[in-house]
Amino acid sequence: MDEDNSLTGRVIRYARVGGAVSNLAAKAASGRLLGGSFSHSKQAADLQTALGGLKGPLMKVAQILATVPDLLPPEYTREFIKLQCEAPSMGRSFVKRRMAAELGASWQLKFKEFKVDASKAASLGQVHKARSHANDILACKIQYPDMVSAVEADLAQLKFAFSIYQRYDKAIDPSEIHMELSERLREELDYTREARNIGLYRYMLGHERMIHIPRVIEELSTKRLLTMSWLDGEPLMDFASSEQAVRNKVAKNMFRAWYLPFYNFGIIHGDPHLGNYTIRSDGSVNLLDFGCIRVFRPNFVTAVIDLFRALRDNDMDLAIKAYETWGFTKLDREIIAILNQWAQFLYGPLLENKVRTIQEDKGTAYGTGIAAKVHTQLREIGGIQPPREFVLMDRAAVGLGSVFTHLKAKINWHRMFHQLIDEFDEAKLAKEQLKILKKVGISIDSSPKPENR
Repeated sequence: MDEDNSLTGRVIRYARVGGAVSNLAAKAASGRLLGGSFSHSKQAADLQTALGGLKGPLMKVAQILATVPDLLPPEYTREFIKLQCEAPSMGRSFVKRRMAAELGASWQLKFKEFKVDASKAASLGQVHKARSHANDILACKIQYPDMVSAVEADLAQLKFAFSIYQRYDKAIDPSEIHMELSERLREELDYTREARNIGLYRYMLGHERMIHIPRVIEELSTKRLLTMSWLDGEPLMDFASSEQAVRNKVAKNMFRAWYLPFYNFGIIHGDPHLGNYTIRSDGSVNLLDFGCIRVFRPNFVTAVIDLFRALRDNDMDLAIKAYETWGFTKLDREIIAILNQWAQFLYGPLLENKVRTIQEDKGTAYGTGIAAKVHTQLREIGGIQPPREFVLMDRAAVGLGSVFTHLKAKINWHRMFHQLIDEFDEAKLAKEQLKILKKVGISIDSSPKPENR
């Protein structure tokens, strides 16, 4: 059966997801029509309960929305965080069928050893440990069945859910957010693209001794099977109680792993989820998942630096230029002042030339308080529409900020930031970006589009 985007697969998924979302919409509408009060907390809890058993794409979307706190009210953020990031693994019979479909009936002969039980299961696929005939340990990531149909069905229902949310909260227009999530999710289903992304990161970070990138085994990889070298490491939270020097080293390596590609090539890993990297005993970082990679226009990167300078110098005109370059529209001084509150929070550690924690209060909820304040003020002025490119940039900043908060890292963030931007040149970045994308066969405009339905 063709799993690319089957009508039957979409209909089944529509029934499961649509039932959950439509029931929620009916409750919300009846509450309004009958004079009842609309509760964000109750709606968010109902949505979390309804979607909790629906693994797959919606789990990935929930992770993204939950870690960008200014996109949704705090009630939604809290409930979406409860959704497990680990999906139950598929059984042995599925694994054998999938491997035979991707590598042929004699697939087992291509390995010295293959563990049929998954080592890790996530939202879109699961990972199996294997050994090559050369005795190299391998990680084989196989995609769950009918995921393309599930993605298309879930994205349609997510759009409906967003429309319900927007009726009652005008602070954020989520249309551009939906477009961005749609493209990134479709990209994540193509493991041949992820293999090229790995080549991209091996090129960009190959000289970084404290950052490790797996090697793709091309002859054992397809669109739905990605075989890589296995990287040993431990979860980041295992280092949360280590000595201060160790925690600082881990934080520095994470900072470079995410931001060196951004300021040198305009490329960022948009998913700093705890399951997407591990840490070695020397504090170096293993990057494990490369499905959610974002290529930015060179002038977008310039605007990130421009906003830093605008905040440093209290330059309102430069701030407006930065936001407009990112794609924000209908800006005025009041909107800029509100947006700058969030920017001041994110850029704060970079503006101070001293050793400090990423946030100076003792809370572990990175940015939640200021995000809630910004959300309230945006709702009061009629709301804004965040541009799509902003979504994953903000997610990366918040995700990494949470990592640094958990580590209680004490670093001169200002100095690390300036090491990356002091010689920044937009024309040079544009040239390097074009060269590297051509080298690995990735086009900025090659994002997959939805098939005719």
